[in-house]
Amino acid sequence: MRIVMPISTLLRQVPLLFHSTARRFFIGCSQKAVVYRGMASQQSDLVMFEKQGKVGTICLNKPKSLNALNMEMIQLLCPTLKSWDDSGDVQLIIIKGGGGKAFCAGGDIRAITEAGKAGDPLTVNFFKEEYTLNYTTGTLRTPYVALLDGITMGGGVGISVHGPFRVTTEKTLFAMPETAIGFFADVGGSYFLPRLSGSLGMFLALTGCRLKGRDVCHAGIGTHFVSSDKIPQLTESLHSLSTYSIDTVKDVIDKYHRECEGSSSAGFTIEDRMPIINECFSKNTMEEIMQSLETHSSEWAREQAKILAKMSPTSMKVIHRELLEGARLSFADCFQMEYRISQGFIAGKDFYEGVRAVLVDRDNNPKWDPPTLPQVTDEEVDKYFVSQGDNDLKLSGLLYKL
Repeated sequence: MRIVMPISTLLRQVPLLFHSTARRFFIGCSQKAVVYRGMASQQSDLVMFEKQGKVGTICLNKPKSLNALNMEMIQLLCPTLKSWDDSGDVQLIIIKGGGGKAFCAGGDIRAITEAGKAGDPLTVNFFKEEYTLNYTTGTLRTPYVALLDGITMGGGVGISVHGPFRVTTEKTLFAMPETAIGFFADVGGSYFLPRLSGSLGMFLALTGCRLKGRDVCHAGIGTHFVSSDKIPQLTESLHSLSTYSIDTVKDVIDKYHRECEGSSSAGFTIEDRMPIINECFSKNTMEEIMQSLETHSSEWAREQAKILAKMSPTSMKVIHRELLEGARLSFADCFQMEYRISQGFIAGKDFYEGVRAVLVDRDNNPKWDPPTLPQVTDEEVDKYFVSQGDNDLKLSGLLYKL
């Protein structure tokens, strides 16, 4: 039997969900679950929220665009997470992607660039709200499990990597591909990338290298590997817990991880490249990184130089500095820095050109401006890190980690 709650009851239970962009909500409840559906229109559900017992489950439900985040989805996710975290009724949060192909392939960057061209405030509000969401996932008191059973890039990384449990499968495909579209490694990339082993984070951010399956765990981006066909069993086991804590949730996921790892002895597929990565991507400047790769005796290293030669010089220089700065900054300060950088790219040229070349015209022939690394001066890079004054992103709280 399904009962529609009166709006007064609904507002008392989930007050944070009802703001100007998220008022069209339906709640149905049965003996087992309460389901919240964020309505993009009368025909579509972009995000689905289900509370069953003490477990709150979030399903990103925009499969045709690989669950890429838009503003409405972000404005549904963040207040729901905060409400569940504050309520005490939800003691475990699970987030997953619908459609079978992707967890979340990124953000709706076409909409952002169109807004930028029109001078629309979306370019300010989107990044503030997205980074607040990313920060929220890393500061929850409630155990947070992200099931990365598919494509996980950009914005999808931002709503998963900061939580304590990131479960990968053989279908997981990770990347931070921003240099190819004239943008930068945001959504907390300045925090987690420089904290990966050696110079791996710098390599991933600059090249956009894709990692698959177990490699996502070996890199330190995922925490566990579980076969895709075992995810329903894992979810059921998590629902069956009598008490919920970081330790009890970890014990369950550890068990499935050990069972799946026992069937394979596969190591990190780029482990033998790590000495080259650490040697070449640890340089003090982008010019030195390029020179080190171009003159290296390894053919693989020289191939990486060719890859970087296609990327936005501005993006690469900004990312290089971003990650060096991020290694020394707090979790909150990293997002403040990234917000400043995002506004620099909105005011610049390469982001629009990259999106045009890769996503709109798809000629894959961007005309970067400036076109070479030496032409991107330190003074130009400095502009991306300038305070926004009263418009700066302001966050507070503590990072909750294992």
